[in-house]
Amino acid sequence: MKKVVIIGAGVSGLSAASYLAKEGFSVHLCEKLGQTGGRARILEREGFKFDMGPTFYWMPDIFETFFAHFGKKPSDFYNLERLNPGYSVYFGKDDYLSVSASLEEIYDMFEKEEPGSSKFLQKFLEQAKYNYHIAIDKVVDKPGKSPFELVMPETVANVAEFLSSVSHNVRKNIKSDKLRQILEFPVIFLGAKPSRTPLFYRFMNYADMELGTWHIMGGFGMLSKAMENLATSLGVQIHTNMHATKINVKDGLAGSVEFTNTATGQKSTIEADFVISSADYHFSETLLEQKQRNYSEKYWQKRVFAPSALLYYVAIDKKLNGLTHHTLFFDTGFESHAHTIYDTGEWPKEPLFYGSFPSITDSSVAPQGKECAIFLIPIAPGLKESDNTREHYYNQIMERLETLTGQSIRPYVLFWESYGVKDFVSDYHSYKGNAYGLANILTQTAFLKPSMENHKVKNLLYTGQLTVPGPGIPPSIISGRVAAKAAIKKLKKL
Repeated sequence: MKKVVIIGAGVSGLSAASYLAKEGFSVHLCEKLGQTGGRARILEREGFKFDMGPTFYWMPDIFETFFAHFGKKPSDFYNLERLNPGYSVYFGKDDYLSVSASLEEIYDMFEKEEPGSSKFLQKFLEQAKYNYHIAIDKVVDKPGKSPFELVMPETVANVAEFLSSVSHNVRKNIKSDKLRQILEFPVIFLGAKPSRTPLFYRFMNYADMELGTWHIMGGFGMLSKAMENLATSLGVQIHTNMHATKINVKDGLAGSVEFTNTATGQKSTIEADFVISSADYHFSETLLEQKQRNYSEKYWQKRVFAPSALLYYVAIDKKLNGLTHHTLFFDTGFESHAHTIYDTGEWPKEPLFYGSFPSITDSSVAPQGKECAIFLIPIAPGLKESDNTREHYYNQIMERLETLTGQSIRPYVLFWESYGVKDFVSDYHSYKGNAYGLANILTQTAFLKPSMENHKVKNLLYTGQLTVPGPGIPPSIISGRVAAKAAIKKLKKL
């Protein structure tokens, strides 16, 4: 039985491990932290459960497909609830729009805000749906080895979708700034300005408005636990608190991986016939000698990275009014904030921010009568923090939250914790502390992303958000599947 060692038990690592174990390989999945899931972890404190990373459950079909490959379905592991509204957007005090779970209600909302806009939205979403099925059915399973992977009748016929941007198309046809921001918001998950995101990625709007926004009862950690349980049921051996320190290569083959136990300091080595790293790509290459790496430090410095994030986990001793499960606060300038992220790399003066209040939907994440709140401010990767940076932004967004919703909140805060750039670096070895991997701009799409294959070590692959197909939980699940397929093919050759 061939032995595969996988570094990192995030979503892509768990995915790859399950596919390989299903094919009969001996799989050792090694995770630096004390639990699996990577960014999809939960912070538990005093009866509150906070999603530490992702909170939007989009593209439910991807999760269904994953579990179906193993004769399972999501409901075997966790319960889902579709949110209605999917989310709301505040533009000022008592000035907000809500994106309904009903497409007809969304059309009505657009038409009320800007007469005639619903006709454009219908056509926009028709193409978005078409793009989604091209992406999911034709493109995402490609290993990103050649530009010819993208050459097919569907993409050739829609080449204009790659040559224009989401922002250009939306702003050409929609005059309302509020509706523009609602249509441009979903591609922010792809880590780039809407003005630099190819129009093809409008498929995110189909995921948003038609496939809908869902919530895992109990939080995103339930997905991580589900994937862990599936992997172990298939025979995967999971080792936590195992920090990879070196990949040993001889004669062009990775023969073993060295680890240090983060709890005890004990060192160990696991022999391997094949190695997959689902850890941060840049960090993974530091486990090799310079001559064995795909890319130089200069290469990484030139990449356009998605934002980092400053997160707050806040426990509130009362229920809040005027909020939905997911609420976006766009009461300040979108362009000025984006400028600080992508152009100047500075701290924003008045940032946009996002709030998740899962206890509105899910009573299991907070004690009765209390509110569980998660806030996220997108920021430039690589920023340096002063001693009072986090407290400054906490006070700013809480003050704005109180003003926008017309209620007192800060006196009822039981505790709050924060998570920022240095935490992404410490926990995940995230390059420059990025939260979402590489920005999905045209020059970093598909085969132009960092290669899944190590070109100098025959039995070493990379998976996760820095390679194909890209950032996010659903793409990471797919990335693990693509890496597993490639590993099986290579193992047969070797």
